[in-house]
Amino acid sequence: MRDSLQGGGSLGKAVTVLDHLAAAGPTSLAGLVSATGLPRATAYRLATALVVHGLIDKEPYSTYRLGSRLVELGQLAGQRRPSIARAAAPALETLRDTTGESVQLFVAEGGRRVCIVSLESPHSLRTIVPVGAALPMDKGSAGRALAGDADDLERGWSESVEERELGVASVSAPVYLDGSVVAAVSVSGPIERTTRSPGSRYGVLVVEAARAVSVALR
Repeated sequence: MRDSLQGGGSLGKAVTVLDHLAAAGPTSLAGLVSATGLPRATAYRLATALVVHGLIDKEPYSTYRLGSRLVELGQLAGQRRPSIARAAAPALETLRDTTGESVQLFVAEGGRRVCIVSLESPHSLRTIVPVGAALPMDKGSAGRALAGDADDLERGWSESVEERELGVASVSAPVYLDGSVVAAVSVSGPIERTTRSPGSRYGVLVVEAARAVSVALR
């Protein structure tokens, strides 16, 4: 538990408190101090702030437990993923069939990009990204698309060649909802088919698919 403090800052410490309550259940202030390694004054300040925002509840005898607002937020988060995945399905299937390569849909979550849809290429040699895979934001075209990289936005797509995995290239485009990037559509495959310029090969198709998903989300 103490290792999670290395993220630093009040937010990281607050998450440490939430993580402990999720694992251990109702805990006293003394228990929070012991489990997290936080100074007592810091633990009290964070717990009080989390109570104010409904993220934890304070019970009799000064014990704390996860708050009811987390249930609401969790339900909303769970609803968002399936809704985006359902809206994206037709465009992603068309993209996979047109390119013959593997297609993914990523969303940003917890500082990483998480795959919520994965359609595999029919080729025996193909890239496989399982649903639920959490990958770095700083490696791969999807991370840049989710981040709204200014240079990539001018052409509408991002590409990567062997950034995360040898022999693999990808091209991605952002999906927008109300002017904000909410997901990224990606095509990925072995360099022998995608070439070292996957954007030139698939960029237009990926952008068209991402736009179709954006329209479907309205």
